[in-house]
Amino acid sequence: MFDRLKEDINSVFHRDPAARNTFEVLTNYPGLHALLFHRLAHRIWLKDFKWLARSISTFSRWLTGIEIHPGATIGRRFFIDHGMGVVIGETTVIGDDVTLYQGVTLGGTSWNKGKRHPTIGDGVVVGAGAKILGPFEVGEGAKVGSNSVVTKAVPAGATVVGIPGRVIVKSPESDGRRKEMEERMGFDAYGVTEEMPDPVARAMRSLLDHMHAVDERIEKMCTAIRKVNQDYVDNGKLPPLDAEEFDCVRDDSSETAENR
Repeated sequence: MFDRLKEDINSVFHRDPAARNTFEVLTNYPGLHALLFHRLAHRIWLKDFKWLARSISTFSRWLTGIEIHPGATIGRRFFIDHGMGVVIGETTVIGDDVTLYQGVTLGGTSWNKGKRHPTIGDGVVVGAGAKILGPFEVGEGAKVGSNSVVTKAVPAGATVVGIPGRVIVKSPESDGRRKEMEERMGFDAYGVTEEMPDPVARAMRSLLDHMHAVDERIEKMCTAIRKVNQDYVDNGKLPPLDAEEFDCVRDDSSETAENR
């Protein structure tokens, strides 16, 4: 028992740089308190003392703000950071080294008995406010973005964002072309990556992809015209882009982001 407790405390140190010492973790980390209460309630639940197990779970919720049904199965080194508003349903199965942030719901979409809640693989990280709803599996090492709503299976190692949750698929070729065009234009998408679904950055990236496709199509058309008409003259130069205008866009966007 003490070995498991030591393991849980060490997992806090590994994943929270704000943790300073063991006494602080034992006395001030509601995620750890909720986990310890759940372990007790789960053992009692398995011995068929259902009311007592639910009562311990309810007391834990009053104390920590984290609701874990005593029927849920939780692996080793489970860590809930901050924790307020976390809800974990009865038939949830959680693997080892899983991290949840505040406001996460591992819930169901059916009132039928049986498996209703998700199975979370080893090493999964679920961002603040995310909702994972239904009896499907989230594969090992997957990441679920903040405030996402996931209602279908997630492959191992994938990153899911948005409502409804969608798996981000990266294309190295597409990323390379887009980066090249961004450099030509002097454009920086406000320091935002595809994993961070900022609507302005996504709109700008979509425009860049569209512009690149148009450039390729025009180049093919010019090549075809040169083959048909020898008199066709193509100077191959495009109008210059004013980098200062894009600097203004970046500055305005940075100010907007700071004001949020």
